[in-house]
Amino acid sequence: MKRAAIYARVSTSDQHVETQLYDLRQLAQQRGYTVVGEYTDVGISGTKARRPGLDALMSDARKRKFNVLLVAAFDRIAPSTKHFLQVVDELESLEIEFVSRRENIDTSGAMGRMFLTIISCVAELEADLIKERIRAGMRRRKLEGFRLGRQPLEIDHGALVQDRLSGLSLTGCSKKYGISRASVVRFVREARRRDSVAARTFTNAGVSEMADSVA
Repeated sequence: MKRAAIYARVSTSDQHVETQLYDLRQLAQQRGYTVVGEYTDVGISGTKARRPGLDALMSDARKRKFNVLLVAAFDRIAPSTKHFLQVVDELESLEIEFVSRRENIDTSGAMGRMFLTIISCVAELEADLIKERIRAGMRRRKLEGFRLGRQPLEIDHGALVQDRLSGLSLTGCSKKYGISRASVVRFVREARRRDSVAARTFTNAGVSEMADSVA
C-alpha cells in the first residue's frame, strides 16, 4: 500500500483549510493510500516560495517518508510554473508521485507528466493575462482622471478628534465613525502634530514681532 502525504494551503486566515484536507483524505481512501502526514500553510500567499508547511513537506520527502503527494490543485503548491516544476522535478527524482485532485492528474506516467507541464504553463499565462488586464484598467482610470487606490474616508475629522480628546474611548470612536481603531489613533496623532506645528509657528511669530518692536 502506498504511503501518501497531503498538502493544503489557504491564502487568508478566514479560509478553511479543512475543506481541502477532507477532500484529499477521501481521495486517498478511494485510491487505497495510507495517509502518513498532513502539511498545511494557513494565511500564506502562494507567491511565497518558502512556506513552513511546504518546507516541512519537502524535508520529509527527502527522508522518503511517503511515496505519493496529494494536493487539491496545482496552484496550492507553487506560485509560478518555474517553482512548480522545480518541486515536481524533485519529487520525481525521489520517486514520489504527484496527484492533483482538481485537475485529476498524477505523474505516475508519461501522459500525466505531459499534461502537468501544459496545464501549469496555461495557468501561469492566465495569471499574467489577468495582471495585464488589471494594469490596463488602472492606466485607463488614471487617464480618465479617476483616483487610484483607496478612497479617502468621508468623516468629520475635527469632531472625531474632539470626541476622542473629550474622553470617548478608542472603541467608542471607532464604532461611532465606522472606522478602525488604528485610523482613530492616526487621525488624533495627525491633529496633535498639526496643533504642535501651529503653536510653534505662532510662538516664533510672536518672538519675531517683539524683536522688531524693540529694535
